[in-house]
Amino acid sequence: MQITDKTAVTIHYTLTNQDGEQLDSSRGEEPLLYLHGAGNIISGLEAALAGKQAGDKFNVTIAADQAYGEVSEEMIQVVSKKMFDGMDIDIGMQFHADVSHGPGIITIVEIDGDDVTIDGNHPLAGEDLTFDVEIIAVRPATADEMAHGHIHGAGCHH
Repeated sequence: MQITDKTAVTIHYTLTNQDGEQLDSSRGEEPLLYLHGAGNIISGLEAALAGKQAGDKFNVTIAADQAYGEVSEEMIQVVSKKMFDGMDIDIGMQFHADVSHGPGIITIVEIDGDDVTIDGNHPLAGEDLTFDVEIIAVRPATADEMAHGHIHGAGCHH
């Protein structure tokens, strides 16, 4: 069966950045299971998987604009250290917060006295990403999975 919208797809992957540094991998862990066509994974990877089938293996580099987007300068701002309410903060610390497009990760990128520069861009924004993918299984999604917009099974909330 080929990967099309409304299919449940199981893959193993290894993700590397432009320098070849491994950022993430499902190998040695549970494979990733997602609903194709529901926006559950980055758009560039979803497009690269379309038409493939179980047993296929491939490498693909996804441009930043089809991955986590380009860096948006509007997502970088200087705030008062008082916003951190006496916390011991350091450069590189990350926090979950609401950003302009919904929940996201805020990273502290600079501390200058009482001024703290935070970045609300996704940590991988602006990066081209390479995926080494092996397709494990493809099956039709159930009506319930399609209605909920995600796959049901091991590791999900149902």
